[in-house]
Amino acid sequence: MTSFAHTCYRINEIDRSVAFYEALGFQELRRVPIRDEAVNIFMGLPADDLEPRLELTFNFGRTEPYEIGTGYGHIAVTTEDLDATLASLALEGIEPERPPYSVREGGSRLCFVRDPDGYRIEIIERS
Repeated sequence: MTSFAHTCYRINEIDRSVAFYEALGFQELRRVPIRDEAVNIFMGLPADDLEPRLELTFNFGRTEPYEIGTGYGHIAVTTEDLDATLASLALEGIEPERPPYSVREGGSRLCFVRDPDGYRIEIIERS
């Protein structure tokens, strides 16, 4: 049987990235060192029973930013109240790329924010 485990991407600053994802509702679950090379920070959401759904990898000694590439799109999270979520994020200095919108008539409202390393995060309001 196959089930979704997690998404991983590399970050440049642990505290800044953890604070960003905590502002989105994630909780840091654990940090796992990889010898003296790196550390993985596992983040989870209460709605997923705090299963680690996001793995942030910090490589020691790296100073230049990562290239996101042309293949990466985004990860998506849902919220009950998009306006309240955006107001809360604004208090943390996180602004959407553009105001919330719907892709089609009657569709869910959504918007995108970027994490501290430039990864796009889609926030979808549950209807």
